[in-house]
Amino acid sequence: MSRIEELIAQHCPGGVPFKALGEVCTVGVGTRPDKEDTGGPFAWWNGGVEPSGWVSHANTDGDTITIPSRGSVGMVGYRGERFWCGPLCYRIRSRRTDLANRFLFFYLKTVQDSLIALQQTGSIPALNKKELVQVRVPVPPLAVQQEMVRVLDLFTELEAELEAELEAELEARRRQYAFYRDSLLTFKQQRGGRWISMGEAVQNLDSQRRPVTRSARRSGPYPYYGANGVQDYVDRYLFDGTFLLVGEDGSVVQRDGSPVLNWATGRVWVNNHAHVLAEKPELVSLRFLFHYLQTVDITEYVTGGMQPKLNQGNMNRIVVPVPPLAEQHRIVAILDKFDTLVNDLSTGLPAEIKARRQQYEYYRDQLLTFEEAA
Repeated sequence: MSRIEELIAQHCPGGVPFKALGEVCTVGVGTRPDKEDTGGPFAWWNGGVEPSGWVSHANTDGDTITIPSRGSVGMVGYRGERFWCGPLCYRIRSRRTDLANRFLFFYLKTVQDSLIALQQTGSIPALNKKELVQVRVPVPPLAVQQEMVRVLDLFTELEAELEAELEAELEARRRQYAFYRDSLLTFKQQRGGRWISMGEAVQNLDSQRRPVTRSARRSGPYPYYGANGVQDYVDRYLFDGTFLLVGEDGSVVQRDGSPVLNWATGRVWVNNHAHVLAEKPELVSLRFLFHYLQTVDITEYVTGGMQPKLNQGNMNRIVVPVPPLAEQHRIVAILDKFDTLVNDLSTGLPAEIKARRQQYEYYRDQLLTFEEAA
């Protein structure tokens, strides 16, 4: 029997009382800081999961729970240090000596999805105080709370350390992938091959695209692609095969200047915001182009201001190398292994990071599941 189980058996074998949040805590919001106060040691929390800024004064003590009423509605946070609380952020503190704020934070994280679901939908989704204060929370004996907080803090610290290690490993693999990609795809005359335009390198299927308004779409199994990826799933398809999709307007350029690319396989529908490119197998591997285009700065080919556009004519002018097909396939085999490890959410390091988080959340939720006293 664990220490927590012993304490529960000793102090609350018949369950624990539940109380409305407003009955056991103060629940209120803050105010906006002065406009000129734009720097300082205190975080300004408002409607997001990151600070809205930093200010020179604090209006709230540490050891306080925060929940945004707008923006990132319902996301539970804990502030260990003094901070500035804005008008779009609830600050919650126990007003009872037998209810610890840190324990309450851990419990509210287990019901965070329910808090998010309480938001009133409208032009601006919001979490109303009258709904929040009715949320019921357990009040087990303080000894039980303290032991649970001790254990969960240890797990939180361990989970953070493991995640930091995995994130560092993932970043190292990303750098390794980028290094090999750039090295393998830097072509010089002595490597053989030639350079041709994108218009020569691929089959362009743009004429077969058809947009469908959201109201006219019927749900189904086929991905519906736009410029930056899958937008929906529909009951019909336009294309069946393997395609390289290149953003045409809206989502066109990545931060590094490379084009927005998507790899589509099987039966799919593509609207008129993405170019649809098919392979000329005797000339260029489509997967080789997918990797190579990630190294190309296309900003000079993009037109428009507020609505960037990579039209077909400009895309066709981009030049690409054409090494021997055997060399293309060798490069693709190497880079696909890195791409899977780095980017595939079902395998590799990203999946391990996700699994660690889920494992921690599962343990936390199980630990904080209480039987209510009669």
